[in-house]
Amino acid sequence: MRDLWYKEAIVYCLDVETFQDSDGDGVGDFNGLTERLDYLLGLGVTALWLLPFYPTPNRDNGYDVTDYYTVDPRLGTLGDFVEFMERAARRGLQVLIDLPVNHTSSEHPWFQQARRDPESRYHDYYVWSEEEPEEDPEELAFAGVQESLWTWDEEAELYYFHRFYEHQPDVNIANPQVREEIRRIMGFWLELGVSGFRIDAAPFLIELKGIDAPDVDDPYDYLHEFRDFLSWRRGDAILIAEANVAPETAREYFGDGDRMHVIFDFVLNQALFLALASERAEPMVRAFGTSEDLPAEAQWANFVRNHDEQNLNQLSEEERAFVMERFAPDEDMRLYGHGIRRRLPPMLEGDPRRIRLAYSLMFSLPGTPVLRYGEELGMGDDLSLPERNSVRTVMQWSDEKNAGFSRAEPEALARPAIEDGEYGYRQLNVLAQRRDPESLLNWMERLIRIRRESHELGWGTGRVLDTGHPAVFAHVCCWDHRVFVGVHNLGEEAATVHLDLSDWPEHRLLDLLGDRPYEVCERGEEHFTVELDGYGYRWLRLSERAF
Repeated sequence: MRDLWYKEAIVYCLDVETFQDSDGDGVGDFNGLTERLDYLLGLGVTALWLLPFYPTPNRDNGYDVTDYYTVDPRLGTLGDFVEFMERAARRGLQVLIDLPVNHTSSEHPWFQQARRDPESRYHDYYVWSEEEPEEDPEELAFAGVQESLWTWDEEAELYYFHRFYEHQPDVNIANPQVREEIRRIMGFWLELGVSGFRIDAAPFLIELKGIDAPDVDDPYDYLHEFRDFLSWRRGDAILIAEANVAPETAREYFGDGDRMHVIFDFVLNQALFLALASERAEPMVRAFGTSEDLPAEAQWANFVRNHDEQNLNQLSEEERAFVMERFAPDEDMRLYGHGIRRRLPPMLEGDPRRIRLAYSLMFSLPGTPVLRYGEELGMGDDLSLPERNSVRTVMQWSDEKNAGFSRAEPEALARPAIEDGEYGYRQLNVLAQRRDPESLLNWMERLIRIRRESHELGWGTGRVLDTGHPAVFAHVCCWDHRVFVGVHNLGEEAATVHLDLSDWPEHRLLDLLGDRPYEVCERGEEHFTVELDGYGYRWLRLSERAF
């Protein structure tokens, strides 16, 4: 049997730069991360996803890379990384790293050589044009911040293409030497023990805009090429794609189980926010049905928030405007015309019932859950910081100086700590929540433990159950004679629903998790009766035995 460990993984995403500083210079580092491995193990996560840690001018949170073969000196040395990997492996933690290879930094030696010498092998690593191409403003990834997709380079006397910022020139994926370089980068980090890669902006990695590639029949084949290399080098390593695309297009990234192993489910994520805003189950019902009939090796990754803006581009204009009005009423809370630059708790006005409801729902969905650092605490945001940096403040460990992140002076921090208000580190931190048995942190640890015991959510297939109530979303997930039932009330008013579970007539419903103790679900002639408080949730298992 193949080792599909990612099917049961609990993934925790973090930025080394903002997690823990070990030497007092104000920047998180690998030694600091190594010190915190036991915290992560205690939380119950099984895999770490590290945001870019390569050398960088750091104009885009490290996604503008100048060297893919080492560690940014601010974060430590390659030796520190190897030591971290050894300690993580000793604790049974898988480590995934970001692979932002759809572009480089404009300061990368490849680009510098490419712009100086048109005969250089690196010139064709990038996408050039002698004339300024026509542009569609709708194609801008960062509308309102980004001015164009093509920028004139004085030294090359050519325009170069950049899907994102002008300091991030896109690579020419049709060039076999570029793809060979990407495979070499993958091979290097695989030799150092990583368990796979998160492919940044996967649709833009394989796009051929501005590229003359008459021999390319299907650019998705490039993904198969990378998967084939990965599987030969390390059979259990995986590729996770950031692909914010429609469900029918997402299937191209899975292929026949021979391209990406895992894809982030942006459609279901955006439906979750529409459901939370409208307090109706219909958006989740609609989106849930798009996740069926995947290859056996394929998996969706579910998440509530990531390190970017909360993207709403898969919603209709009317739906997007509605969510914006509810969760980002001020213009300063919005970004790029389609996103919200806030963490979840401030969006929900700090309501602990709704915060727990959202994470209960996400963790109960079939697929692999991904948690971002600080979500287990209910961390907030700092809207005084530009663009996406509002949700990239440092981890809040204690009420000590700089939230226990660093001994440096506050002005020296890589990102500031949130000081004031209900989300300030003096009120909200790991140490305080560990001492409070009712805290979000302790609740999240319990949630993760029960999720890890619910194997059907990682391996099984799910379907929606009819509840007859507009605010209540219910689904069932089945695998190997195991049956999980999740019921979530998105509305403020209490609700009682009747679930048709007649496919399992001899089974009883066992309570696994709920927002409060409930009475045992009663079986009627053709249904189970399930009670829920406002914003209540219940995890249930159909079983022939008591435990």
